[in-house]
Amino acid sequence: MRIAIVTETFYPSTDGVVTRLTSSIRWLRRQGHDILVIAPDQGVKEFEGVPIRGIPSFRFFLYKNLKLAFPRPLVGKALREFDPDLVHVVNPAVLGAAGIWYGRRWPLVASYHTNVPQYADFYKLPWLKPILWGYLKLLHNRADLNLCTSQAVLHELDARGFKNVRLWKRGVNVDLFGPRHRNDAMRSRLSGGEPDKPLLLYVGRLAAEKNIERVRDVLRAAPDVRLAIVGDGPHRNALQQHFAGTNATFTGFLHGEELAQAYASSDLFVFPSTTETLGLVLLEAMASGLPAVAAASGPTQEQIDDGRTGFLFDPQDPNDFVETVLAALRDERKRREVGELAHRTAMRYGWDEPSRQLFDFYGDVLRPKAKPSPRVREKDA
Repeated sequence: MRIAIVTETFYPSTDGVVTRLTSSIRWLRRQGHDILVIAPDQGVKEFEGVPIRGIPSFRFFLYKNLKLAFPRPLVGKALREFDPDLVHVVNPAVLGAAGIWYGRRWPLVASYHTNVPQYADFYKLPWLKPILWGYLKLLHNRADLNLCTSQAVLHELDARGFKNVRLWKRGVNVDLFGPRHRNDAMRSRLSGGEPDKPLLLYVGRLAAEKNIERVRDVLRAAPDVRLAIVGDGPHRNALQQHFAGTNATFTGFLHGEELAQAYASSDLFVFPSTTETLGLVLLEAMASGLPAVAAASGPTQEQIDDGRTGFLFDPQDPNDFVETVLAALRDERKRREVGELAHRTAMRYGWDEPSRQLFDFYGDVLRPKAKPSPRVREKDA
C-alpha cells in the first residue's frame, strides 16, 4: 500500500503525536508499505528511509519551539507525484487543511490528537472555542474516517457532530521503558545532587495548559521533596521563575535511554494536566514501574485504575493534589505495589497492536462497501 501522511508536526519534534506516528510508520515499513510524510520543514529530509516532503514553515509566536506551515499547493503537488492509495491527515488544523483539501481525491483518514479548543481557556481566548470546534468539525467531516485516542474524546467528538469516529488504541515502547533502567547517576542529576530525597518527575511539553505550577504546592508543603521537570516549551521561562528558590531541576528534553533512566530512577510521576486526549507519558511512566499521580480526567481514568495502577486526584479540589502526592510518598510499600502492577499492565500495550489496528482502519476506508471495524469496547481500549 502507498500511504501519504500529512501532519502538523513530525520528527525531530518531540511529543506524543510524533511518538505515535513514528512508531506506526516503523511497523508499516516492516510490513513492506511505501510511505511519504508531508510536514512543516524542519531541515530533515527522511525518517528511517521514509521521505519527508518539507513545506516552508515558520515559528508560532505562542510556541517558539513549534514550526507551522500554511496550506500551500505544494501539498497537492506532493500528493499527485506520490499518487497514494490513501491519505492520512494527522491533527488537521493549519497545514492539515491542505491535506484535507487535496487529499479528498483519494480515500481519506483524519486523526484527532490535540484538544486545541480547550487550550483557548489557558491562553485567555475563551471566545475562540466555538469557532475552533466548528472549524475542526468542518475539516474532519470531509474525511472518510476519523480516529481519536481515548473513549472520552470519542464521546465528545460524537456529541459535537464529528462523523465516523473510531478509537485508535494506545501504545508504548515496551522495549525501551522498564524498571531495569534505574540509574544512580541519573537520580543524582534529577534530584540536584540529593539522591536520598524523595524525587518527583514530570515529563512533557512545558505549556500553560499542563498546570505544572500546581507541583510547587507540594514542594512548599514538604521541603525535603525534589522535583525534576523533563521537557521544554513556550512556558519554560515562566515556570523557571515560578519554581525559583524551590528544589526543582529543569533538564530540557531527554530521549531514548536517558528518558528511560529518568522514569525508572524517580519515586513518583506527577501529571496535573486536565487537557489531555491520552497522555502518552503516563503509559511510559507505568511501563517504567513508576507510579503516577494524575488528574481524574476522562482520558486519564481510562489508563489509571485509582489505587491499583496509579493515583488519581480531584482537579476541582485545590488541596487534593498535594494530599494525594504526599500520601503516596509516605507509603513506600503501596507505591511499590502500584508501580509493579502498573508495569505489568503497561507491558500489554506495545506499539504493534495499535499499528496493526491503524492498517485495518486503512483497509476499511479502501473497502467502502465492507462493514467498518466495530468500535473498540472500553474494556479492550
